[in-house]
Amino acid sequence: MGIATELLLRDVVVASILLVYSAFIIFILTKKLYSWFLSKGLEEKRAAYFNRKVVHIMIGGVVSAIIPFAFNYPILPAISAWVLGFYLLFRRTKGSLMYWFQVRENAYEVNFAFAWGAAVLILWEALGDPFMAMIPPMLVSFGDGITGIVRNLIIRKRAKHWIGNIAMAMLMVPIGYIYGGLVGATASLIASFVERYEIGIIDDNILIVLSSVLFIIAAKVL
Repeated sequence: MGIATELLLRDVVVASILLVYSAFIIFILTKKLYSWFLSKGLEEKRAAYFNRKVVHIMIGGVVSAIIPFAFNYPILPAISAWVLGFYLLFRRTKGSLMYWFQVRENAYEVNFAFAWGAAVLILWEALGDPFMAMIPPMLVSFGDGITGIVRNLIIRKRAKHWIGNIAMAMLMVPIGYIYGGLVGATASLIASFVERYEIGIIDDNILIVLSSVLFIIAAKVL
């Protein structure tokens, strides 16, 4: 067995473990959290929105933080994210929403999965640096996750507010610096500002990833 094949098989094992972990978060933990939120008097939409951010942080965030230490290649994390995205889209098209974190008003969780996977693959392949490549996925996971939680706690609805962007910057600028130095910190600051906006069907998940990926590539090229 060649070294490349052995490394890829290790990636398969790690991806399988993370798949089980992700399934636990989606089908057990967040479902129980949803019932708990309702028992505390939260409206169904607020409970689902909280859970969407839990998925952002505990799947997208945790996984992206450990990828540089656990994976040898970017392909399996990217494919796994896209498979999840297609599954979420399938549930929507079949009218069987996972009501505890999906809402009928938008399919932003689908955008999240596809954007996350694209960022991992594009930056890792372009830069050959798995740590730098994880900054956009962490921004759209940890960063966007904390914005939603802070806003939901303070203004008690899904709405854009600068308090969320400030919270995102406070969390992600240090993380960006740890993973990517000054470039990573600056990309995190830019993405924390960009998160405030949505352009039609292009939501903050896409804009966060797009702005940070483009900045990091431009910074490395220049």
